[in-house]
Amino acid sequence: DVRIMFPLVASLMDLRQARLILNDVREDLTEQQIPFSTDVKVGMMVEVPSVAILADEFAREVDFFSIGTNDLIQYTLAADRSDPAVSKYYTGADPAVLRMIRMVVVGAGHRGIPVTVCGQMSSEPRFVPLLVGLGIRNLSVTPHAIPEIKEIICSLDMSQAEEIARHALQLEIARDVENYLRGELKRICPQLVK
Repeated sequence: DVRIMFPLVASLMDLRQARLILNDVREDLTEQQIPFSTDVKVGMMVEVPSVAILADEFAREVDFFSIGTNDLIQYTLAADRSDPAVSKYYTGADPAVLRMIRMVVVGAGHRGIPVTVCGQMSSEPRFVPLLVGLGIRNLSVTPHAIPEIKEIICSLDMSQAEEIARHALQLEIARDVENYLRGELKRICPQLVK
């Protein structure tokens, strides 16, 4: 069960050029009579705002999305988490980031393609109820975070997660989102709040 995922796509032209190369490789394999699966799913990372804004158009051309939150946050907020001069601005709780994620989920939903979230956000317990409430059903998390994330998901009610997302999307300041998500996590799984 092999899938192909193109990273750091910034435009429809990028995606189409990558797909042309993939088709050339398929033709070469056919000419050389090398067997391969003709039914490989092709997806892309969503890491830049231009893709999130046009998610509906991109969703017409791929089988799945994977939101790379580390890069999406960096490019949305112009804040590199490894640069001390601007790292204080880097946060997944920023309303612009939350709206970008929602755009991707809505665009994917229009086309019926799945969305996975990877990166730091998917392994941070306070974001899990929010992501689930936004419609994310697949999280790629670091191995050490799996038990906590599983515990949160098992303790979460879908309507509760949707209400958390709805409320968080109405907040205007990242600090307010952070405080709200921390409070909700404390209600859902108090033992995980540090």
